[in-house]
Amino acid sequence: MDDLMLASRISVSGMKAQAVRLRVVSENLANADSLATKAGEEPYRRKMVGFKNVLDKELGVKTVRANKIIKDKSDFGKKYEPSHPAANKDGYIQLPNVNTLVEIMDMKEAQRSYEANLKVMSASKDMLAKTVQIMK
Repeated sequence: MDDLMLASRISVSGMKAQAVRLRVVSENLANADSLATKAGEEPYRRKMVGFKNVLDKELGVKTVRANKIIKDKSDFGKKYEPSHPAANKDGYIQLPNVNTLVEIMDMKEAQRSYEANLKVMSASKDMLAKTVQIMK
C-alpha cells in the first residue's frame, strides 16, 4: 500500500509543476499584445518554466518541480508604426516575443502531462480501494 501512496504523491508533484507551466503560458498569452508605452522601453518578454528533479527525502524518490521562471531572450518583432509613442527614430515599435501558436502547443503539452499524472493518481486510488476491499 505504501507504493500506491508513493505513486500518488509523485503524481501530485508532477501536477503542481504542470500547473505552474500553465500559469506561465496563460500570462504569456494574456500579454501577447502588450507593447511598450515609451520609446526605449521593451514590450512584454515571454517567460518559460525551468524544471528540475528534486530528491524528496520524505518519499525517498526524485520528483519533478518547477525550478524557476526565466525570460526568453529571443529577439522582439518589429512593426512600422511611426505615430506610436514607443516608436524608435526610424518609426518602428518592438513587438512582444510571444508566438501564440507556440504558447498553445506548450499549453496542450502541459495539459497532457497534467492529465497523465491525474490518471496515475486515479489508478493508484482505485488499486488502493481494491486492496482495502480484499482485506475486509
